Amino acid sequence: MNRRSVLRAGAGLLAGGAAFGLPAAAHAVAAADPTAGWTQTSFSYGWDKPWNLDLGARHSHSGGVDRMWVYATDEPFKQGSSTDPRTEMRWNVDYTTGDHMWDGDVYLPSGTDNATFVQILRGVHPSGTPATDIMLDVYDTGGGTVRRYDGTVLKAGAYDTWFNVKVAHHASSGTGTVEVYFDDSLVLTAADRGPATRYFKNGVYDHGSGRAEARFRNLRYWTR
Repeated sequence: MNRRSVLRAGAGLLAGGAAFGLPAAAHAVAAADPTAGWTQTSFSYGWDKPWNLDLGARHSHSGGVDRMWVYATDEPFKQGSSTDPRTEMRWNVDYTTGDHMWDGDVYLPSGTDNATFVQILRGVHPSGTPATDIMLDVYDTGGGTVRRYDGTVLKAGAYDTWFNVKVAHHASSGTGTVEVYFDDSLVLTAADRGPATRYFKNGVYDHGSGRAEARFRNLRYWTR
């Protein structure tokens, strides 16, 4: 099964839990600073990009902004992989339990469709369980619609504007929870997919056609 098939099935593959999502950003819950009580922690990252290209062919950095793009016809991140093309930062902060938060400003150019820009990837997970705890995808509807996988709508009008995204994971030895904040307002609380060793990724992971792009600035990692 390729990644496009996995994504379409993603919303129905939750291991022991459902999403407690708000139907739209208009219903977001205003919150105190989501990072209150957390500690900003240093992190490093590597890159996943089309295996046959130099990173500079699909990434640029200028003025504090990391810009990543990919084409549907690009090669996957490693030769022989059946996954879709991507240009992504792979955060080197693998964890199994505890409180971990991805934080950054995101810009999604108009026309980017059916592309993941942030995810928690379950690098080591029990056989038969999903490969991700969450994926945030943008679709070319409603001026840029952000969804959890291809299901719950989290934001409309996301194209061509900067907005802050925080993904807080409360991971446990059983089933944990994931919270998503846009501009410090809670838009989603969902169960994760059970025990795993996982890590954050951000960039553009293209499941559609044509060209996809995402931009990032002010990336931070928080723990508690």
